[in-house]
Amino acid sequence: MPLRPEQMRPAETDLPVKVWAHICAAAAKVVKEEPVMSVLLDEVVLDCNSLADAVAVRLARKLSRRDMSRDTLEPIIRGALLRDPLTMECIAADLMAIAERDAACNCLLEPLLFFKGFHALATYRVAHVLWQSGRQMLALLFQSIGSEVFGIDIHPAARIGSGIFMDHGTGIVIGETAIVENNVSMLHEVTLGGTGKEKGGARHPIVRSGVLIGAGAKILGRIEIGEGAKVAASSVVLRDVAPHTTVAGVPAEVVGTVGEAAPALGMQQNLSES
Repeated sequence: MPLRPEQMRPAETDLPVKVWAHICAAAAKVVKEEPVMSVLLDEVVLDCNSLADAVAVRLARKLSRRDMSRDTLEPIIRGALLRDPLTMECIAADLMAIAERDAACNCLLEPLLFFKGFHALATYRVAHVLWQSGRQMLALLFQSIGSEVFGIDIHPAARIGSGIFMDHGTGIVIGETAIVENNVSMLHEVTLGGTGKEKGGARHPIVRSGVLIGAGAKILGRIEIGEGAKVAASSVVLRDVAPHTTVAGVPAEVVGTVGEAAPALGMQQNLSES
């Protein structure tokens, strides 16, 4: 089934402005409570003019290295973010997804500063803009550095919607031809992998909107995980999963149905609701 464009866009185009306002307010509060963090907060938030600026500063600091300095990285990242407004809408929606779905997250400032799942996803979004602009080698450099720094490997050609939550994130792998629609949640060590070595074909999974993927699950090949489905932790999925069903096991089999429209939002990992 082809990609549905409506499932790859955020719902609100002014979301980056709203998210930025919340982040600025939180940063101002933290500076008063923890003055020792003022240098970090001034640099990443209070001296910035927009969410795009803040993300560029934070990623440049995280990704910099001897052969790719912060001064080199920051304008590249900022330029990619400003070139494609949809990318900033997706980033804002990703931050909102973390705040709404992660019980350990208390405000939107926290993932911007500290959560490597968000940092890795934002790095992918920059690399994807570069890839789409014909700068494939630079995009692959971002993928390589991001994988080393965050332990999360996302190919810049993958197509990923908005409102994505990578809980913990460590060990997540998303292959070149993977498609992930909006409002998907996945935990650490999830693999959206390919099968075979043929070049040029679609060989990675399609994950429809609202899907919840448990820790360590491996989804392999050009199969489709239907809208609102749930994949249990440590499962190995080798064939299509129908919408609003739960699969578990090695190989994965249907073990129940999903009563909620989008289990990714509720993060409940029970196996059966029927």
